[in-house]
Amino acid sequence: MTQEKSMSAPVGERRRDAERTRAEIVWVATDEFAERGYSGARVDEIAARTRTTKRMIYYYFGGKEGLYLAVLERAYSEIRAAERTVDVDHLEPAAAVRRLAEVTFDHHEAHPAFIKLVGVENAQHAKHMGHVAGLVDLNSSAVALLRNVLERGRAEGLFRDDVDALDVHMMISSFCFFRVANRHTFGALFDRDLLDPARRDHYRTMLGDLVTGYLKR
Repeated sequence: MTQEKSMSAPVGERRRDAERTRAEIVWVATDEFAERGYSGARVDEIAARTRTTKRMIYYYFGGKEGLYLAVLERAYSEIRAAERTVDVDHLEPAAAVRRLAEVTFDHHEAHPAFIKLVGVENAQHAKHMGHVAGLVDLNSSAVALLRNVLERGRAEGLFRDDVDALDVHMMISSFCFFRVANRHTFGALFDRDLLDPARRDHYRTMLGDLVTGYLKR
């Protein structure tokens, strides 16, 4: 091994260690902010649950707000990344919309912390989201993806001409969000668990039927 390589290897290892530590902090912080809200979350508690210190968290993120912004960025990046796995160009328009709806359904069910974080940020009137660089553009990609599918469906005479992609995105998000966020209150009122595994396929199909039914000419 050359001297240059032997000197650069430790730097690369330190960088990877730093990336792993940073990712671990964000992961633990996601649960802390989701469970306790922004005001109730404690950096000391996050440090205690990770292999780091409060001082190191401030070094990586600049403070509690910086850490919270990193949590929001990762949370929204994950759902957008899941949507990008759908090869919509090779699916019939209705099937593409249904598949995108199913991705949101699956993601929200598997990530209840995301649902809580959205609730936390709404309770604060979304005052932090504007400080996350690129978050608006990141989430606009979901609407753009839907818009392209809708335009293809209209061109083929399958979809209505007056459908707005943002409305469709709202419809999908509303159903999926409500099912997780309102599980307990809905269950208390109507004695039905919206996350009952026995009814999962029913609700997943129901969502697809709602959206595609709305789109039909």
